[in-house]
Amino acid sequence: MSEYIPKKSLGQHWLNDADTLQAIVDNAKITSKDTVIEIGPGLGTLTQKLLATNANVIAIEFDESLLGHLRAKYDNNPKFKLIHGDVLDFDFSKLPKDYKIVANIPYYLTSQLLRIISDMPNKPISADLLMQKEVTQRVCASPPDMSILAVAMQIEFTATEGLFVAAKMFVPAPKVDSQVLHIERRASSLVNVDHKKDFMRVVKAGFSAKRKMLRNTLSAGLSIPKEDVEKLLNSLQIDPARRAETLSLDEWQLLFKSV
Repeated sequence: MSEYIPKKSLGQHWLNDADTLQAIVDNAKITSKDTVIEIGPGLGTLTQKLLATNANVIAIEFDESLLGHLRAKYDNNPKFKLIHGDVLDFDFSKLPKDYKIVANIPYYLTSQLLRIISDMPNKPISADLLMQKEVTQRVCASPPDMSILAVAMQIEFTATEGLFVAAKMFVPAPKVDSQVLHIERRASSLVNVDHKKDFMRVVKAGFSAKRKMLRNTLSAGLSIPKEDVEKLLNSLQIDPARRAETLSLDEWQLLFKSV
């Protein structure tokens, strides 16, 4: 394994601790009937644990230099499929319904990948994603610490903080600690798919300026007179002086339906 040097440009921080890898897989509750997507398998340490569940594992690896190693290690397993490509270009619509994602995510991919997961029509039934601890906490946040990311993810999934993994567990060690984000798809989205873009437009307007009150951010972001915004918020029993991060999902839905 020493011949493969992690590439900083690809955000490669490899996790080799067997107990930690097993805990991640155990928490994903994988069965032999599952199809599991692994993003950035690297040296295949997590892949090995996933294949041990007898699930169908589709590994998507961007780094061409690792393909030979992964093929030599797992190509004789009929449950394993390796795809060379960028996960941001991957067509998730072709996957079977109720697939799962389990992966150690390169940090630079995190925000883009979460946006894709929240917006894709064929969403995973669950995902266990090892990422920056700060991002995991942002996704799982509740009022008064909500964010655009938290709202976007939580209207589609329930989100919980999973296993903490210290920076020193990785090779090379990143500058920050990591934590597993565990999400489970809701039976139905809290916002109709046809209205989601408009819903998020309202949310983004609310969050458009940190530390500013809703009366100001919504007025500026939606081009509505401040007096009208105040009347609307008061009619919904939402204090116009509140800030966007204090609103619950229910309040965002109520506000969207009334704008």
